[in-house]
Amino acid sequence: MTPKIDILIFGAHPDDIELGCGGTILSEIEKGKTVGLIDLTAGELGTRGSAEKRKHETDKASKILGVDFRLNLGMKDGFIKNDENSQYEIIKLIRKYQPDIIICNAPDDRHIDHAEASKLVVSASFLSGLVKIRTELDNNIQNRWRPKNVYHYIQWKNLQPTFVVDISKYADKKMEAILSYDSQFYNPKSSEPETVISSEKFLDSITARSSDFGRLIGVEHAEGFISNKLIGVKTLNDLL
Repeated sequence: MTPKIDILIFGAHPDDIELGCGGTILSEIEKGKTVGLIDLTAGELGTRGSAEKRKHETDKASKILGVDFRLNLGMKDGFIKNDENSQYEIIKLIRKYQPDIIICNAPDDRHIDHAEASKLVVSASFLSGLVKIRTELDNNIQNRWRPKNVYHYIQWKNLQPTFVVDISKYADKKMEAILSYDSQFYNPKSSEPETVISSEKFLDSITARSSDFGRLIGVEHAEGFISNKLIGVKTLNDLL
């Protein structure tokens, strides 16, 4: 029997998740939560490196984060579609792992795959809760399942977060996971073409953003998230 996962996180490309919510993953795992990651594509259209190299980098980053598992769905990089076939793929995984929380790509971003992946996961999360949508996995009919919340991490664009998570304790380890992707990010020894994410300034921007989000809540570093629905709390003490 597949164990239930507390948090299931999706990324259009390997490294999306580390960049968007690596610190939150580390924080939640330390608190005893189970976390699974799913990359939709192998990032094969990336200017630098290769899909094979990216796989090695992904494995390294996953070990640093300490996640329970990581899958790759092998969708076509650059051509993610929120269509019926893709929705069914995601629905089966949601019903398999029964997460309470799903986190996915930014709803609006520079890369076209990010927004489309966001729509795909949101659609599948809703459809997964409908009893008349029938799915089978390993010859077993699956039960419907809908997560309690779907959140989006923030990527290239400076979107306004609904809430932020204190990651001060985990900022350095998050950056270690990001730097596992040495074919993609700043590497002075690389002879590959420069891209918008391969400069040292891009890495600086990741730290600057987490520092700024942290400033807003009086901590050193934080990550921002967008909620699909209004968030409620039981008491005012639940708020920092």
